[in-house]
Amino acid sequence: MKTLRLLLLLSASLFLVACASTPDTVRVAEIDAIEPSAIETAIVPTAAVQDATLIPTDAPVPENTLPPTNTPTPIATSTATPAPTATVVPTPTHPIMIEVMRQVDYPGSEITYERTLADGANYKQYVVSYLSEGNKIFALLTIPYGETPATGWPVVMFNHGYIPPEVYQTTSRYVAYVDYFARNGYIVFKSDYRGHGNSEGTTTSSYGTPDYTADVLNGMAAVKTMPEADANRIGFWGHSMGGQITLRAMVVSDEIKAGVIWGGVVASYPDIWTYWRRPANPDDPTPTPNPTFTVRGRWRTEAINTYGTFDENPEFWAAVSPNSYLDEISGPVQLHHGSGDTVVPIIMSELLAGELDAAGVENEFYVLEGDDHNISNFFSLSMQRSLAFFDEHVKGAG
Repeated sequence: MKTLRLLLLLSASLFLVACASTPDTVRVAEIDAIEPSAIETAIVPTAAVQDATLIPTDAPVPENTLPPTNTPTPIATSTATPAPTATVVPTPTHPIMIEVMRQVDYPGSEITYERTLADGANYKQYVVSYLSEGNKIFALLTIPYGETPATGWPVVMFNHGYIPPEVYQTTSRYVAYVDYFARNGYIVFKSDYRGHGNSEGTTTSSYGTPDYTADVLNGMAAVKTMPEADANRIGFWGHSMGGQITLRAMVVSDEIKAGVIWGGVVASYPDIWTYWRRPANPDDPTPTPNPTFTVRGRWRTEAINTYGTFDENPEFWAAVSPNSYLDEISGPVQLHHGSGDTVVPIIMSELLAGELDAAGVENEFYVLEGDDHNISNFFSLSMQRSLAFFDEHVKGAG
């Protein structure tokens, strides 16, 4: 399969010029506007030092809500194309192609400790920095209290969802999420992607360029330089846009033991643009043009103009979709999605779960009945499931 895919690399790079630096995709405006739930900004108590295996009980599951299921039936059939095959007419390569990304080095750098933060319940916290493709990238780092295990602490690379880069701050949002893993015996590393907060570089598109994925892969390399970290026990957690980054990273690198994705944009490119659209309402007033949205969506238009539509050039669109490479993914995957998610439709996770099954990849898929994009109602239950998955496949990895 790899041989056939490599033949494709002769077929897809005018796009590098056309859109390598242009950001996001359909319905980005809705993601831009989403505000993480109160759980993300909750103040984490730091008074009591607790055992590293203690599971907190942040928010009880509502008693009047049916428990989420983990065996949903997909409501639609994927329009994703199969894995790329050889073509007669070569086309240029593009940097977001999976095979191209696999040829790139992600060396990271040693970590620089920029600022010491107040301790968590049973862990230390820092703002740190590292290098990614020449950019100084900032990150939140937690390290458990206590004696470091012989091989080092297991690691959760935490990939946040879309937050407007101009308001992003290293220490805000996802506070309770990070705390949950940190107090249960994991090093947690949350990268501020390029252009976010104080990180250098230009904000781009997680769907149209490899930049944010490169930032987290370089972040993983940086974490491996830490004497406290176990380089062989690393898992990825991602929410929304961060879910797509997690999935892409897991088919580019073979060093990620497991991935957990909440409300992820994890469909193939044809499926993203088939299902991630808001139906037009003839009664709605004509919206004022949004120059930012136009710029963010331009790469898709230019890609189609350069390479053709999904039907005209399915090989190209398969070559840039992580979904085409699931048979080579680095580890098992756990999916969580609220059935009431109005930001990223649940069919994204339904389709991926079906594709993982078809590829013979171990996976778990939890549907949170009526829950939202941030899984606010089933937060505690979903965190418990996420932790158990990492404990089995990351902490318990040999």
